[in-house]
Amino acid sequence: MHTRKIALGALLLVAAVVVPDLGRAATAGGAGPAGTGAAVANPGFEATAADGSPTGWSARGQRSASFVEPGGRTGASRLTHWADQPYRVETYQRLTGAHRGDHTLRVAVRASGGQRDAYVSLTGCGGPDRRVELPRTGGEWWVELALTARVSTGHCTVGLVSDGNAGDWAHFDDLTLTPATRPADAPALRIAGADVSHLTKNEHYGAVYRDRAGRPGDALRILRDNGVNYARVKVWVDPADGFSDKADVLAKARRAKALGMGLLVDFHYSDTWADPGKQFKPAAWAELPFEQLRQALYDHTYDVVSSLRRQGTPADMVQVGNEINGGMLWPDGRWDNWDGLAALLTAASTAVTDASPRSRVALHLAEGGNNGGHRWWFDNAVSRGVPFDLIAVSHYTYWHGPLGALQANLLDLTSRYGKPVMMVETGYGFTLDENDHEANIFDAALQSAGGYPATPEGQADAIRDMVSTVAAVPGALGVFYWEPTWTAVDGAGWDPADPSSGDGWENQALFDYSGRALPGLRVLGGAAR
Repeated sequence: MHTRKIALGALLLVAAVVVPDLGRAATAGGAGPAGTGAAVANPGFEATAADGSPTGWSARGQRSASFVEPGGRTGASRLTHWADQPYRVETYQRLTGAHRGDHTLRVAVRASGGQRDAYVSLTGCGGPDRRVELPRTGGEWWVELALTARVSTGHCTVGLVSDGNAGDWAHFDDLTLTPATRPADAPALRIAGADVSHLTKNEHYGAVYRDRAGRPGDALRILRDNGVNYARVKVWVDPADGFSDKADVLAKARRAKALGMGLLVDFHYSDTWADPGKQFKPAAWAELPFEQLRQALYDHTYDVVSSLRRQGTPADMVQVGNEINGGMLWPDGRWDNWDGLAALLTAASTAVTDASPRSRVALHLAEGGNNGGHRWWFDNAVSRGVPFDLIAVSHYTYWHGPLGALQANLLDLTSRYGKPVMMVETGYGFTLDENDHEANIFDAALQSAGGYPATPEGQADAIRDMVSTVAAVPGALGVFYWEPTWTAVDGAGWDPADPSSGDGWENQALFDYSGRALPGLRVLGGAAR
């Protein structure tokens, strides 16, 4: 990601595939999966009583706001919560005969957003009650939510709850209850990450960071104290300002590892920003013939990764390229020269494992909901034998579309290629106000496209919904927030070659304009607690 981000546009020549109903089928009266001892009656809301209410379900509160109507995710019908006046309603079902142990409830949802409260819950199971909030999805895409509870009483109550304003709506469909694959008290995700690539430059020019109480402190420690357990740092080859080069990366790695944080290293293979719209070669490599270019790529990757290992701060994960939908090191590794791109990626991946055998290699694409483009890209990589361990994506809802498209793509990618997935870039604004001379990227138009208000609470909700969406993907590793510490400081602008450049990102940081930690930081860190 970068303050001058250019959309990939026609580069890929592949349209996104719309698959809004990707998911598990459900049947009308259905029995729950074997192993739970409990069945969710009428999990797809296909059976209705004479008054139109769903068979097997009860309601309390404003019962008229809970009703079955056409338009299910997989079947003909869905449960809807809606009223033309403020309302609160819970549709619930008490399950009996549940075996002792941890069980996971999955449910497909869509929601308008804007409710005072809207969630799915598991209560009265014998262990702690569990709930997960409904994400703001809009009307086309379904998102699957998952929550796990410990059952010790033989029964458990499923609750579908909406506390809405007039016109707020929520849809529910396709509930399943299965034995859990991880403990009920496990965190939603293994990784709550932050890209802190710009941090040392900000600190050099005097940035001050404060905790929620306003006390100044080390930014990385504040992140860690709020639950962030991974640092992501980019590597440029020979940047004009001396930041994000090997020495800077080694310094940040020492700080992160001293706090017990994991480390994701992000190679840009450029002297400046690399993303889908630009993948410029480093100046020192610009005129190299292909075989020498490939060797330079290998040597640079090996040098950085082995240096991290030698200083006792090995990279846990390494991205070989940043948002490489259109390839890298143009034109030798451009999207229309896949043999060249595959050879370069293979050299970089081999360098990582040669230098640090336990470091896992990630391939990273932008446009997290672009299933057609991602299938095309990974099919080409896999068919040419490019070695990799992880799939990483960027997804900004205001650029890349709804959460449902993201989740459908992640579900497909991890199933199709058999690799864990993770979100390594996302962000959202907490204000539309400026704090320096550089125009902010996130403006009123992007606020409208993203769907959340540009407030501290809106930013926190956007992060919460991203976490819930990714966490429901089996085997997903985690979510990284992009540059939460990039606050506006004179001299620490976006262009390494221009000291007068400013910060277009400050209204998407997780520290406000006084340097105080925002609520979204606790939400991010909570994903791995």
